[in-house]
Amino acid sequence: MTVIEIEGMSKSYKGRHVLTDVSLQVEQGEIFGIAGPNGAGKTTTVECMSGLRERDGGVLRVLGLDPQRDRRELLPRIGVQLQEAALPDALKVGEALKMYASFYDKPADWRKLMDEWGLADRQRSSFASLSGGWKQRLFIALALVGNPEVVFLDELTTGLDPSARRMTWGLVREVRDRGVTVVLVTHFMDEAQALCDRMAIIDQGRVITHGTPGELITQGRTESLEDAYFALTGGQAA
Repeated sequence: MTVIEIEGMSKSYKGRHVLTDVSLQVEQGEIFGIAGPNGAGKTTTVECMSGLRERDGGVLRVLGLDPQRDRRELLPRIGVQLQEAALPDALKVGEALKMYASFYDKPADWRKLMDEWGLADRQRSSFASLSGGWKQRLFIALALVGNPEVVFLDELTTGLDPSARRMTWGLVREVRDRGVTVVLVTHFMDEAQALCDRMAIIDQGRVITHGTPGELITQGRTESLEDAYFALTGGQAA
């Protein structure tokens, strides 16, 4: 079943086109990756999907709902981990998860989430005292505390060390295996190849190609997804 459908979506900022005729579909229960050079429009695409930013044109449906018109109905059914986010410095990890859980009618067990994401030992740590990697883990847990049907993860493992990245990949697979659809924005092609069932590459506000990692490797006529990415984007860094 298609849970996200986009046809001809566009977005401009002060006359500058950020998204132009973006079209893609995300199926239920898959990990769908979005990659592309800096400034390609990846985060704007996710913000439009999640109702955090209004598109200028085109059709967009998430779980059958329009994120602009049906925002209030959609928000309890999705989770979002943004590339840039912050909490009050004095707010403790446990307090943040407990507070976010209170926003939902049927939240996940926030204590269990702390254990799953390795945050239990930092339950009483303030947000200001956390390193970048621990803040990232907290934001991911907060995105999952509402028991979402779809979760958007923007640059999921930025700031995490190699061991933590691998652990996080396993947890994302577990989220998918529970039936949650995951939309993952990533700069790391090893991450995309390890996690994504399908993915799209966006460049200059357009979807230039999409498919499974294997299909993109074939399109790029290379032996790795990283090499295929560079071939398909003309050598631009992710």
